[in-house]
Amino acid sequence: PCSASLPHWYNTSIMGLSLSSSLRIGLLSAAAGTAAGFSFGAAAASGVRRTASTGLRPASLAAQSSAAAVSFKDAGLCKKLDVPADLLEKVDVFIFDCDGVIWKGDSLIDKVPAVLAMLRAAGKKVFFVTNNSTKSRKGYLGKFKSLGLEETQPEEIFSSSFAAAAYLEQTKFKESGKKVYIIGEVGIEEELDMIGVPWIGGGSDAGKKIALKSGYALPHDSDVGAVIVGFDREINYHKIQYAQLCINENPGCEFIATNLDAVTHLTDAQEWAGNGAMAGAIKGCTGREPTLVDK
Repeated sequence: PCSASLPHWYNTSIMGLSLSSSLRIGLLSAAAGTAAGFSFGAAAASGVRRTASTGLRPASLAAQSSAAAVSFKDAGLCKKLDVPADLLEKVDVFIFDCDGVIWKGDSLIDKVPAVLAMLRAAGKKVFFVTNNSTKSRKGYLGKFKSLGLEETQPEEIFSSSFAAAAYLEQTKFKESGKKVYIIGEVGIEEELDMIGVPWIGGGSDAGKKIALKSGYALPHDSDVGAVIVGFDREINYHKIQYAQLCINENPGCEFIATNLDAVTHLTDAQEWAGNGAMAGAIKGCTGREPTLVDK
């Protein structure tokens, strides 16, 4: 299905590319096993001039209500790609999902190096986006290199851990003097360190247990102004309780999720429960919908 849309707040200069210059962009995702080619330009009211079919929404730095979004499908802008060569002729920029498209777990998908080499040789710009927040951009660069994709550049990589940090920068969170509580892994920690935003939780709360007894109340930091929930292989009841206390009891505390994916590709053998499980736990005990900073 064609599910791409442009939210009303969508940044018109992203990845260092001005969308007003009629860039022709292709999206490749595991979501629907399809590719899209479309171009942005100021001449069209929606910002979209041409599209094929897609299974991936454009990368975003922060997610808000989709009420004002422009759906490619509803606007009649989706066309099935019948001739693959047309994609190369009409598209200048290729945006790839990572999990299930470039790799599965730590296994590189067959023929990926050849495809990327062909695109680069043809002068195409290549970018990689991922909802997986377990690594920072620096961490993902290391993974690309370890898989033999040596030509990958740091500025070509956009992870949801980076998107969470970018959202806090856009909203001037640092100026509030507050800190962030993290349910997640080192990727979010490193990205927040890069922008100088203080945080607690994350890996330091792995393995913590709560001894429930009469009269016990888990103390929490009243200076937490945001809770970021990313994929966390060491999530526990302490983290869930701490997050709900911050969100429910700290005035103005924001609930941010790096994605709501039901499953993810941690290995090449099967699908694994995704961040929707972690974010769902916090949604369930707070009654709050998160601000999404996914791709």
